Amino acid sequence: MVHFGSGGTMFSILLISRLLEGSMFNAEVKEGEILPPTIQRLMKGYNKYLRPFFDNGPVTVGMSLDIASIDTISEINMDYTATIFLRQRWTDERLVFEGNKSLSLDGRLVELLWVPDTFIVDSKKSFLHDITVENRLIRIFPNGTVLYALRITTTVACNMDLTKYPMDKQTCTLQLESWGYNINDVMFYWTRGNESVSGLDTLQLAQYTVEDHYTSVSEAVYETGNYPKLVFHFELKRSILYFILETYVPSSLLVVLSWVSFWISLSSVPARICIGVTTVLTMTTLMMGARTSLPNANCFIKAIDVYLGICFSFIFGALIEYAVAHFCTLTYTDTHILMVRPC
Repeated sequence: MVHFGSGGTMFSILLISRLLEGSMFNAEVKEGEILPPTIQRLMKGYNKYLRPFFDNGPVTVGMSLDIASIDTISEINMDYTATIFLRQRWTDERLVFEGNKSLSLDGRLVELLWVPDTFIVDSKKSFLHDITVENRLIRIFPNGTVLYALRITTTVACNMDLTKYPMDKQTCTLQLESWGYNINDVMFYWTRGNESVSGLDTLQLAQYTVEDHYTSVSEAVYETGNYPKLVFHFELKRSILYFILETYVPSSLLVVLSWVSFWISLSSVPARICIGVTTVLTMTTLMMGARTSLPNANCFIKAIDVYLGICFSFIFGALIEYAVAHFCTLTYTDTHILMVRPC
């Protein structure tokens, strides 16, 4: 990670930023031909390479989230994909202007302003929506407050404990950090505490329900320093009705079906063998199907494995019982014939 130093390093940064500012200012003036006078005045002499309050303590950045959708939750990849609206708010004293109305700017003008270097910690892949234009909003208030909003779709890692599957609960997080600014430069906070995250109450998930969610503020400690960090936690409870209908009820019926052979005559060998072998094969297929949506099925034992294993034991036991009973019957018959045979 990158962080700002002091002394000669700071002087170098200021010198480089001033040189870049000169070239950027020409471009801004060119853009300024179509910009309102207020924006032209704000951009004149503005250096986007220096954060607000550069010489006067850290800048505080407030954040809020709106969860538009949670598209997929994958047990195989241990991640979830969500579309979110990320809103960031901070004060830039260089953008103070007279008036009582805010300025809503085209999202493309964000390239002219300083913005926090926020990133999603455990993101595997993310993208900013750009149809029909990049989904970015920038709004400046008279007191210098800047509102910056983005619409992002991101795939985030979520370590899951599947030992109680499918009667499990999973806690996933969405962690936001500053990439280059440490706590001496930038401080993060949730704008409304736990109420800073909205949209979860209206979500309709296929296999889960959101039981609880909360936010926290912490620091990420690295070799290069301590960095501001915001964490959103949400707890997912798996809906078991699907598994009752797809796994538990069929496996229970297979056990009952295997017991039907107990009421069939021992002399009906084809019928009893057919029921026994069919139920064993069907149960094996059911067990394999229950594992297809899970990662590394043989690495750990899950609750559903225990249940299906017990069901398989009953079914296989019914087949073995007939083999033993049939063998004992044949042995008894042969012995009885020998005993009653006349001399």
